[in-house]
Amino acid sequence: MKVKLIVINLILITVMSCSSVQKKSNDSFDTAITGKYWKLKSLEGKEVKMNKNQEREIFITLKTQNNRVTGFAGCNSVSGEFTLEEGNRIKFSKLVSTRMFCPNTDEPAFLKVLNLADNYTVKDDVLSLNVGRRAPLAIFEAVYFN
Repeated sequence: MKVKLIVINLILITVMSCSSVQKKSNDSFDTAITGKYWKLKSLEGKEVKMNKNQEREIFITLKTQNNRVTGFAGCNSVSGEFTLEEGNRIKFSKLVSTRMFCPNTDEPAFLKVLNLADNYTVKDDVLSLNVGRRAPLAIFEAVYFN
């Protein structure tokens, strides 16, 4: 009986330690992209500038709690879900936005990019959303607030 308890305890300790190691690696994986304010710098190879009728800059924030994405698309607020997978894979889903009408904005192209993106790269506080191995669909810069 004691031998069975020792074996079971060893198995439980092994399983728990493996899962905690994996959790730590996922946490470090997530921190490169999550919890930051990502300001859009270029969209489909073109520099993004604020339009006269635009309230604020286009941005996204990826929140680890419930894997939520929130942001501003140029005219409307946007929110939804995202998933991150090994190999810098990303998928946005259940994206919704408010329905204000604002002509001449980058909003339709921005929302299209979020739906198309399947991977990302992060280097020196610059986030690129990509599809396949093509040139980046969108490039963001991390903005830090005091």
